[in-house]
Amino acid sequence: MQQRRYSRLCLLSLSFSCLLLLLPSFLGPVDAYKNYTVGDSLGWYDATVKSNVNYQKWADGKNFSLGDFLIFNTDTNHSVVQTYNFTTFKSCDYDNSVGNETMEWSSTNPSNTLTQAVTVAVPLLKEGLTFFFSGDYDGEQCQNGQHFKITVSHGKGLPDSLKDPSDQAPAPNAADYGSTPDTVVPFDFNNPHDQDTDVKKDSGSISLHVKILDMKLNGILLSLGILYMF
Repeated sequence: MQQRRYSRLCLLSLSFSCLLLLLPSFLGPVDAYKNYTVGDSLGWYDATVKSNVNYQKWADGKNFSLGDFLIFNTDTNHSVVQTYNFTTFKSCDYDNSVGNETMEWSSTNPSNTLTQAVTVAVPLLKEGLTFFFSGDYDGEQCQNGQHFKITVSHGKGLPDSLKDPSDQAPAPNAADYGSTPDTVVPFDFNNPHDQDTDVKKDSGSISLHVKILDMKLNGILLSLGILYMF
């Protein structure tokens, strides 16, 4: 009898140990919108200022999604241009851009003598290829390494604060419900938080994970109860 009870206790102990090991897989990853500081500690400058800049290397391997922000730490002698047009990107020319495919997020008169530090926050509003460069000095800064491209995935989709109001309430007879919004930042969009890590938690996703975990725990405890009876 004692040997049988000892065997049951060993099985219970082993089962609870396995349960603890499986907890992370039950919960799963919790996605969040993120802020990415471009160039990390190097900031956003051309090679004449920071000789070791390589923004494409910085961007490669990162997972950018809709709703994330790129944070450009730079100065008034460098601009931040975003475009979806490959020709504009290759030419390093903002002045000849057409339509709403290109946007200049920082607009100042560049000067090598009178510069001020600035931080520019750029939200990622469209899926697919997106290009960034500095368009100052007739593209010279862009040609000197101040450029990169990224691919933006859908992720959790745009948060409501970054959606165009017209996209949130489509007309009943709208033909295309899946169209990507234009590069227009809503007037009251939320700026990113100060930290460079996760910005927002998806409470709905967490609640779903907790419910799934509760169901699995109940099943395991029921199995353990049946095992203990025998």
